[in-house]
Amino acid sequence: MLRHALGKTFRFLGYTVQYGCIAHCAFEYLGGIVVCSGPSMEPTIQNSDIVFSENLSRHFYCIRKGDIVIVKSPNDPKSNICKRVIGLEGDKVCTSNPSDFLKSHSYVPKGHVWLEGDNLRNSTDSRYYGPVPYGLIRGRIWLKIWPLNDFGFLRASPNGHRFLDD
Repeated sequence: MLRHALGKTFRFLGYTVQYGCIAHCAFEYLGGIVVCSGPSMEPTIQNSDIVFSENLSRHFYCIRKGDIVIVKSPNDPKSNICKRVIGLEGDKVCTSNPSDFLKSHSYVPKGHVWLEGDNLRNSTDSRYYGPVPYGLIRGRIWLKIWPLNDFGFLRASPNGHRFLDD
């Protein structure tokens, strides 16, 4: 009787570990569902929108300008932020705020990206903490799941003029 109960218990633990490993790999390497909070990506992503983030792009270095990414916060490593990629390594970016009369520019260093929120007036982004190391990128958002009336692929940046072609 005890042998039978121990056998069932160990089998259950074995299946739990196996499925836990599969789930971990799926969420770490394939992607997952993310609930976004805060106003920095409005109007593209509203507070409490649910999106799907895929993680393969970061592993294969396929992040491009205009992509919306989930990134470990440079200010607080325990939290993630959602921002749009404005510049990749070597790109010239506008580092000033939209309201600044004199515009300043800089180049994104090797191994970094320049991130900004779509709501430029209410976003803490690379204009404040500088270029972000590529290694902090967790995934790329490509599909909005909730609310259902906004279901679909994400739209282009309302700040397309901030992308510089130099």
